Formats: sequence, C-alpha cells, structure tokens
Amino acid sequence: MRQAAGQVEVESRGKGLVDVSRRVEEWVAGHRMAQGLLTIFCRHTSCSLLIQENAAPAARRDLEAYFERIAPEDPERYEHGDEGPDDMPAHLRAALTQVQLSIPLMGGRLALGTWQGIYLFEHRRAPHRRTLALHLIGE
Repeated sequence: MRQAAGQVEVESRGKGLVDVSRRVEEWVAGHRMAQGLLTIFCRHTSCSLLIQENAAPAARRDLEAYFERIAPEDPERYEHGDEGPDDMPAHLRAALTQVQLSIPLMGGRLALGTWQGIYLFEHRRAPHRRTLALHLIGE
C-alpha cells in the first residue's frame, strides 16, 4: 500500500462554484496508482466542497440561488459579522455542505459518474486563494 499527500491551491472569483476536477485528476494521475481512495479536505470555514452536475450550468446556478435564499446576507439576522455581512452566511453554507470528500480510485481514475465534477463552493463575495489538502492511499 502506498500513500501520497499534497495540496492544490484554488483561486475563487467570489461567490460560486469553481470546478477543480481537472486539477485534482492531474494530481492523482501523477501518482500512478490503480486502486485506492482519495480524500480531499478544504482548509477553510467559509467555503466547501461538492460533487455536483458538471454539464448543465443551470443546475449550478439553481444551487447557488438556493443557498442565497437559505443563508442570506442580512446583518440583522446574525450576531457574528467580524469580516462583513457575508461572513456568517458563508459559515452557515459551509456547515450545510461539506469540507471533505472521499472518492474511490478505480482503474487509475477517480470513480466519478458521467455528469459529476468536483467543485469548490466559495461562499464569500471577494476572491480568495483556497487550499485543498489531498491524501491518496492505494496501490
């Protein structure tokens, strides 16, 4: 059994989904393992990770709009706002999604479905540099 660990830096442009599939797949391919498990961990509290529809942009827009409705920017609703009115809604959105993904590696490739992509879900308005920690175990 072998292991590899590393990280991928992701630049967001503000709120929304950033497809990181290709960057993660390239990192995995560089380790030349056939079978195993990839863990991706987002090292932040105001963004998250999703496996989501990768073909229809409307599906991603609907997802983003849904989170705007359930965790809106409204300073009157929240006590915490140290970094501005998008601070607490970003934490809520991250809490409702996930900061870690586990994806099987089969035949040297991530076992994603035909219409699945790996996304960083940025919950803050301003662009950010985000770090994803990657750990691959396999053979």
